[in-house]
Amino acid sequence: MGRAHEVRKAAMEKTSLLKSKLYSKFGKEIYMAAKTGGPDPDSNLTLKRVIERAKQNQVPADVIKRNIEKSKGGAGEDYAPVRYEGFGPGGCTLIVECMTDNVNRTFGEVRSCFTKTGGKLGVSGSVTYQYTYCSLISVEGITEDEALEAMMEGECDITDLQEDDGIVTITGIASDLDKIKDALIATGKELEFLEDKVTYLPQEFIEIDQEDLDKLNRFLSMANDLDDVQDIYHNVNIPSEEE
Repeated sequence: MGRAHEVRKAAMEKTSLLKSKLYSKFGKEIYMAAKTGGPDPDSNLTLKRVIERAKQNQVPADVIKRNIEKSKGGAGEDYAPVRYEGFGPGGCTLIVECMTDNVNRTFGEVRSCFTKTGGKLGVSGSVTYQYTYCSLISVEGITEDEALEAMMEGECDITDLQEDDGIVTITGIASDLDKIKDALIATGKELEFLEDKVTYLPQEFIEIDQEDLDKLNRFLSMANDLDDVQDIYHNVNIPSEEE
């Protein structure tokens, strides 16, 4: 079978791990949303939004159903959201959002990622002030003018709207994600939502040298491998492979 077989095997294992991580991430969110607000998506808007995002990320229906059913049991894990902030290679800033049932374990694991890549864990608020917490939607199938008109019709208070290569990107306050998306859907156009989330956007991106970039990529790899890590945000302008 040789080298080609080993390459395919490694690629399949990597894909399997990525899927497992994705299913675990959404599984926790679905479970906690259902446990907190009830298992019916029609009366639990938080659960409805998580299920929509899970489906967009091709999370299987049985994963969604299993975690909703699990929430009905009453007993079971209680996951709490925890955010860590710190400074990484080249002076970049990092935000690591977690969902954990053991804060001490998660703190130690995240801190290890920082120290092993030359970074330093900061205190709460040491980094987030350099980011904007906002809604972010990227969509195809609508022009910039049409999207702007939809925002006005829907009385959406947005902070930015841009079009690039046929993709319209809109940012607004975090609580208006559904309102912005509903206004776009109300146009009746066939839309494809590429991004649809509440996120942290850095107010300014920085460049770092290749050595620090390698360390940052190592940090991202290590942190993403942790079961409790849900999302990671940073302010580094990472060059594309074409550059």
